[in-house]
Amino acid sequence: MPDQSSPITPTTPITPSPTGPTTEAAYGVTDHGFVPKPYARLVTERFELAREVFGADLDLGPGSVIRRLLEVTALEDARTWSALAGAYDDTFVSTAGGAALTALGAELGLPRPYLEASGELRLTLRGTPSLPVVVPRGVRLLTPRGDDAATDARVELSVQQPQATVPVVAFHPGPGGNLDSARPEQRITAWNPQDPWRAEFLAVGPGKAGVEIEIDGAAARLTGGERRWPDARYRRLLLRAPRSLWNAEAIRLAAAMVPGVRQVQVSDVYGGLDIHQSIFGTLDGNFIDRLFGDEATAASPFGLDVLVAPTPAAIWGGPGGGGLHDAVRRAIDDLRPLGVVPRIRPAVEVGVVLSARLVLRGSTTPPDQLKARLLARVAEYVDGLGLGEEVRHAAVLAAMMAEPGIADVVDLKLTKFPSALHAGAVPPAGPNVRLAANEIAVLVEDPKGLTQ
Repeated sequence: MPDQSSPITPTTPITPSPTGPTTEAAYGVTDHGFVPKPYARLVTERFELAREVFGADLDLGPGSVIRRLLEVTALEDARTWSALAGAYDDTFVSTAGGAALTALGAELGLPRPYLEASGELRLTLRGTPSLPVVVPRGVRLLTPRGDDAATDARVELSVQQPQATVPVVAFHPGPGGNLDSARPEQRITAWNPQDPWRAEFLAVGPGKAGVEIEIDGAAARLTGGERRWPDARYRRLLLRAPRSLWNAEAIRLAAAMVPGVRQVQVSDVYGGLDIHQSIFGTLDGNFIDRLFGDEATAASPFGLDVLVAPTPAAIWGGPGGGGLHDAVRRAIDDLRPLGVVPRIRPAVEVGVVLSARLVLRGSTTPPDQLKARLLARVAEYVDGLGLGEEVRHAAVLAAMMAEPGIADVVDLKLTKFPSALHAGAVPPAGPNVRLAANEIAVLVEDPKGLTQ
């Protein structure tokens, strides 16, 4: 009920009578969705209707009993309109939320996914290496019963700083990723021997002999695996979901839901247009005389290509079909038509390192923490890029300038490193990092390039 100190006074009469059609914008179901009638208009309509029934001299002042009754009934009608608007919005994926969005996703065969459990553990460097040892984001960890986890941030260990606390996330989402360190079988105690970083670390190199990194998982509790995806993320998934029995988009969506998959691109060359060929985007393309895709060879069993960009914690190949390649193959096996075999290939990961001079204003954050927060902002932007999408200088600059205490970022440069699969010299830095269609950007989280 509105406060008497600020009474609602009708200033715009409704023409014609509220019992008939009005000249104002329509309410209810419209071309722009459901438009609820606001409380102020409902009160005004009741004032006009009361004057029409009881006479124009009806007392509707702030102290009038009839006015208070009309305001109370208008308030209840406003709540009804609001409930109708909510019920209408809950019938569409683009506007539904909460339990209604979950129900719509279940109808599409895509239940709301779980989030990954998260926590922290402490790492201790044993030995006296001559160079710092870097544990990158995405290094896989194991418990005695085989639970998978991974580091969620880059950490650097040295003789001067032999201990560090690193955030950890479960590799597989869901309540099964919740780990209680009080139970020995759920305590993170070892590095995954299949992780490529582990093999690189164990390799004999300058300052690496006799060096070990001890995992202290006694206080590492991973929690939060029972949580579900938030509405915004779940809505984007449902809006991209295919509505047909089989198509290339269904293959892409099934592969994208596999743990360890960052991005997926499905190229159905013989079932549609291959827009990545050089003929597209040129002026000399005579599509009447040319084929849209290459002809299939008689000996090739493949009918489509599935290009997969893994997350930092993913292991492409593994013993016993435990790698990402086999997990994607199993996920899409029931969706492919008979006789159509997908060729699953890893995307080429291209490292991107940034260098810049920071100008601070009123920042009290320690330099190491400030650089880590800046790199986390840029990593969030880079991780959201798709296959073949370039890393834009302006977007990186905007992400860094959004950090409190940063007055300016001077001489920002982005350098594209060659893929780990290819040897070669590092190309010079440039404004934007352009990528090929089968490449995806990965930020090299090295704070040494940021100076003050």
